[in-house]
Amino acid sequence: MLSTNDISPVKTSERYVILDALRGFALLGICMANFPEFSLYTFLLPETVAAMPTAVADRITRYLLYIFVDGKFYTLFSLLFGIGFSIIIRNAERKGTNGFRIFYRRMGMLLLFGFLHLMFIWSGDILMLYALLGMLLPLFRRVSDKKLLGWALFFLILPIAMDGVCEMTHTNLALPFIHLQDTYCAKYGINEANFAYWLHDAEDYGTVFQFLVQGACVRMQEFIIGNRYFKVLGLFLIGFYIGRHRVYADLEGGRNLLVKVFRWGFTLGLPCSLLYAWSCMSGHPFGNTLHSVCYFISVYPLGFAYAAGLCLLYLKWKEGSIWKWLAAPGRMALTNYIGQSVIGMFLFYGIGLGWGSTIGLWQTEVIVLAVFLFQMLFSRLWLSGFRFGPLEWIWRMLTYGKWLAIR
Repeated sequence: MLSTNDISPVKTSERYVILDALRGFALLGICMANFPEFSLYTFLLPETVAAMPTAVADRITRYLLYIFVDGKFYTLFSLLFGIGFSIIIRNAERKGTNGFRIFYRRMGMLLLFGFLHLMFIWSGDILMLYALLGMLLPLFRRVSDKKLLGWALFFLILPIAMDGVCEMTHTNLALPFIHLQDTYCAKYGINEANFAYWLHDAEDYGTVFQFLVQGACVRMQEFIIGNRYFKVLGLFLIGFYIGRHRVYADLEGGRNLLVKVFRWGFTLGLPCSLLYAWSCMSGHPFGNTLHSVCYFISVYPLGFAYAAGLCLLYLKWKEGSIWKWLAAPGRMALTNYIGQSVIGMFLFYGIGLGWGSTIGLWQTEVIVLAVFLFQMLFSRLWLSGFRFGPLEWIWRMLTYGKWLAIR
């Protein structure tokens, strides 16, 4: 019977710097997108936001985030996940072992990390969704390139159709989770008046956990209303296609393709992102269906352009030290992703420094830059003495079922 004991994680010498650098870049964008919720700014009432001394700067910052950040970096992260799947399977097959067994164990452990993250640290977790959808990827392993891209396009377009049907039929598929959230909010005394200040006023973890429970219900609503599962699966498949052809291993050979993706992505994505940002800031004035169309023609092209642009910069300045700095947090993506949540709790919640609901959006983004600089420095120092990040080490040992030397 095939065993998993004779295979190991990818060695440092087998890693591609550009993939780790892209992952590090994605972590920065994810932090920029997530910290407005950690700082509780997102939860403040409109009249409170308007009365803040930073109101004008915050509104500009919010608009810029919708243009350049919202959706673009989880697009990049999802593409990298699909690429990672192709690498795992290829390495396992090369060594004559059961790659699928390893892959499903890897997804199972990621699901566990995601559940713990969702329920005990932050309600905005994406790991559970990645793990569950990742388990579907082997179904597409033997699909031809043409069909693979066809399925990817189908899943990326499907949310538009779903929004159209729900809008025409006045259906809210997330209603069960809305009722569940209402139940927990009533149980704990969370209401509109104290929602934005609950975590700021929390003096113990038990109070934080109460908010996290209802927050998990909100997260399910976001996945359903935003059709996030279809979007992520479509991006996984595109990433798998890229990994199948090992584009990352021969960037020079794919330079012409990268230039086309970069040019077309920015040409279409940037102006459409202006429209998307206006729709977000105006509360979707033309309805959810047209807002979904704006999302499709703005977020994906610009997200792809980010990936292609960074690859082109890497080709031009391959020896630049910036790649090592970006790659370091990318090699420890799980540790740094969850680490951002822990840092956010410490900075903004009442059980920490309690900065939440007291600072503006632009100030929050300045803090994001400081946090990411810290993570780059920490990652470089950690990896100078260890093979994996701490959570990556645990994840790999649970996946491969054996002790792995970390130093």
